[in-house]
Amino acid sequence: MSTRAKILIGFGVYLLGAILLIVLLPSEGKNEEFQPTDEFALDPWVSLEFGPVDMSINKAVLYLVLACAVTAGIMIYIAKRMQARPNRVQTAVEALYDLTYNTITRGNMSREMSLRWFPFVATLFFFIWVSNLLGYIPLPTNTEHSTDLFGLEVPTLAIYAATANLSVPVILTLIVWFAYQAEGIRAKGFRNYLSGWIPSGTPSKMRPFIFVIEAISQFVRMISLSVRLFANILAGHLLILFMGGGLAVLLGLAALGWITLPLAIVFFAFEVVLVATLQAFIFATLASIYFGEATAEHH
Repeated sequence: MSTRAKILIGFGVYLLGAILLIVLLPSEGKNEEFQPTDEFALDPWVSLEFGPVDMSINKAVLYLVLACAVTAGIMIYIAKRMQARPNRVQTAVEALYDLTYNTITRGNMSREMSLRWFPFVATLFFFIWVSNLLGYIPLPTNTEHSTDLFGLEVPTLAIYAATANLSVPVILTLIVWFAYQAEGIRAKGFRNYLSGWIPSGTPSKMRPFIFVIEAISQFVRMISLSVRLFANILAGHLLILFMGGGLAVLLGLAALGWITLPLAIVFFAFEVVLVATLQAFIFATLASIYFGEATAEHH
């Protein structure tokens, strides 16, 4: 039997099973109790409020701590075991070093700048990457629902990511934004740095307008850099939630899970293999571009 025939037969069985389930298990009506947004609600586990400042510990804090600990732990572990003849792990790490230094950092900055800011850019890449990957590992963080485990009530498994909380990408973006602005001023001086926002050869009457446009674009970078990371990770988690059974529960149509579950597996693999790495790469690359642009000669 040819591969094409096997695929067609498999698809036919899958479609027939979906039809039978829809006939045998009709819709029970919309489930008003299930709210998908509750999966991303940050209910405080330990309340810590200091006046207007809320420092409560929730699952976002847990994932943030885990991302920091895992990133630092992996790097320290590997650094202490570097060998003259690298094994497979060291070879992979050296490939990542080449990516973060030569492609991301050195490719967008001068040699002096890349030596100064490579540790920062590499830390950005690895922290965001690890944080994104941890977000696809189910952990017992859903305190809204619990399950019995050997007589103990424990939270049910759920997926979340520190970068799916907007405050984390915003803080990372603010650090990058203020850092490259300060680096540009340090390298050129305040007045020369601001004058560098205007392309050389611009007519004098157009210079104020171009300056305003460039100033706006500088501030828009804070929005685009943070929202890009946040929106992509959050959207991926929402797709997995809905395709993995959330849509079937929301519509009260159990048979729909038979149709959407394979899509959830595809989305999950796509997010883990591509999106988690790509978003870390884009964030670190844009940060390097901004540093290089801030310290480059007048364009």
